Amino acid sequence: MAPFMKLGTDVTEFKVASSKAYLAPVYDMASKEIVAWDTSAGPDLGQQRRLLARLADRLPRDARPVLHSDMGWQYQHRWWRGELERLGIRRSMSRKGNCLDNAATEQVFGHLKDEFYRGHSFDLYEQFEAELNAYIVHWNTQRRQERLGGHTPAEYRDMFLTVQAKGLS
Repeated sequence: MAPFMKLGTDVTEFKVASSKAYLAPVYDMASKEIVAWDTSAGPDLGQQRRLLARLADRLPRDARPVLHSDMGWQYQHRWWRGELERLGIRRSMSRKGNCLDNAATEQVFGHLKDEFYRGHSFDLYEQFEAELNAYIVHWNTQRRQERLGGHTPAEYRDMFLTVQAKGLS
């Protein structure tokens, strides 16, 4: 499977100081890269707007991915559906009571919470957001993955897209 073909998204919650923070990522199931993300103090439509704007900036021009999600309210929203259509992204939503379609994204949340969050306390939302952003950059550019032949997600993506570009020229 090529990068930017099969993506997943969801929202997860973190306790930060006396409030909460919400992470909404888009995860590439081929490269294992978190290709776009947004952190917010609330899981609102503004977070989803920022997320899809960041995803649009990252998508290769000819990409026509499928984006898997659960049945969360944001993924059923008229704006979300229209924006995916505008970007040329097909949406795929898990059936009620079936989380298997989005299991890869849920697995990323497990890794993030095990490796980044557990055992750490954050006094300020801004501290959490800065450290989470740094961790996601680490995930994409430093964290080698056995399933990618020992490459980082960014290395795998770049290698695949380079080979693909050479094949098209």
